[in-house]
Amino acid sequence: MDLNLTLFHIINDMAGKNSVLDTTMIFAAQYLICIFAIYLAYTWFAKNKYRQEALFAGYAALLGLGINLIITQFYFHPRPFMVPTGTLLIAHAAESSFPSDHATIMISVSLMLLTFKDFRRSGAVFFILAFTGGLARVYSGLHFPMDMAGSLLVALVSIGILLALKNYLIPINRIFIAYFENIEEKLTKGNLKTS
Repeated sequence: MDLNLTLFHIINDMAGKNSVLDTTMIFAAQYLICIFAIYLAYTWFAKNKYRQEALFAGYAALLGLGINLIITQFYFHPRPFMVPTGTLLIAHAAESSFPSDHATIMISVSLMLLTFKDFRRSGAVFFILAFTGGLARVYSGLHFPMDMAGSLLVALVSIGILLALKNYLIPINRIFIAYFENIEEKLTKGNLKTS
């Protein structure tokens, strides 16, 4: 038995034995990713001076997904329930397992945040959440552990590309942010006039 399958069964064999743990892991597998989106939206709208960081975190997630899409065009790996093996707790389409899109998004955002001094603590917390979300998806029978390792690798590549392009992206971001703030200002003035 290979290491990937062995690790999968160590984690997934706990599924279906404790309803509280199952419910917790199902929630983590499906909805932890929403916390990342909410946090980036909060950073964008409530912490105006950190809009550059929010954009870069968003870019990291999108670039990671793009790399995943390219990988799936050339490499297919079945999900555990397609083999079939393990206990499946969440219904899912029969599609390629490697890498995990959920994990790629979460790890990419957390690693990108870690590159910014003012977001080191947040990045560390979100990396733990990303690890938890990835573990939950293995527990739920949706992925193999190596899918998560693949997501980590994709996230690192994504961050590396963005850091290499950072000096080119910052001026573009400033234009986009200024454009958004101009619209925001007009909307605010419009609301003040009508109230």
